[in-house]
Amino acid sequence: MKTEIVQTLTDTFEGHAQRTEQGVEYWLARDLQHLLGYTEWRNFGAVISKAKTACELSGHSVADHFVDVNKTIAMPKGAEKEVDDLMLTRYACYLIAQNGDPRKQAIAFAQTYFAVQTRKAELIEQRLLEAERVMARKKLSETEKELSAVIYERTGGNQDFALIRSKGDGALFGRSTQAMKSQWKVPDSRPLADFAPTIILKAKDFAAEITIFNARQHQMGSESAIAREHVTNNQAVRDTLLQRGIRPESLPPAEDVKKVERRLAAADKLVLKKPDALES
Repeated sequence: MKTEIVQTLTDTFEGHAQRTEQGVEYWLARDLQHLLGYTEWRNFGAVISKAKTACELSGHSVADHFVDVNKTIAMPKGAEKEVDDLMLTRYACYLIAQNGDPRKQAIAFAQTYFAVQTRKAELIEQRLLEAERVMARKKLSETEKELSAVIYERTGGNQDFALIRSKGDGALFGRSTQAMKSQWKVPDSRPLADFAPTIILKAKDFAAEITIFNARQHQMGSESAIAREHVTNNQAVRDTLLQRGIRPESLPPAEDVKKVERRLAAADKLVLKKPDALES
């Protein structure tokens, strides 16, 4: 396919993309019908039906990607008529293209176009999730430093902070820090939290925040009192997770957060050096 045709088709497909008030990108099926070279809605409807089946078989909710709407179209002599239409996500458009007539040039283009765009969206989502985990790890570190300071502030010493934190882990996971390190294959020299999923980082942070608050609020004056408080809070957080079907000790480890942080930093540096990387 010639470069100028590819550019024209790209501009055409992007030009028909719309966004909801919440910023969700979508295409209208009646627009996509013509973009893909289908003159009859009936024929295009058959392709949509196949795409819905493919969506369901892939484990995705059809209702999340194919949304029924009505569209008003102009008729002769100024009259108007309401017709059925669909709001389609990028993924829905991709499935439609995959189930279309590959002999049509527009279909051949759309199959690649929406596949690439879908991949971009997946990469963006993955990066956001990784950035969220890095931020959660940093937040936990800051909270634990504050808890250590509170122990010193309330008791005049914080040499047992590591033990208090370990007791908190025991209450949250139902097993010791060392047992979890062994299960997750965490090096002895590394903190367990560096390999914890985001949900666990936030759970540990929440429990520690409650401990800090109550240690000050109730003027706890001994490390043993603060330790009991920390265990109680971690147990309460564990109970909440269990009620929601999340068993902390059964979760798989996440990638070393230091590696994730380095990868994100490297990607940021690449963009600074090569702004065109944003287009790839």
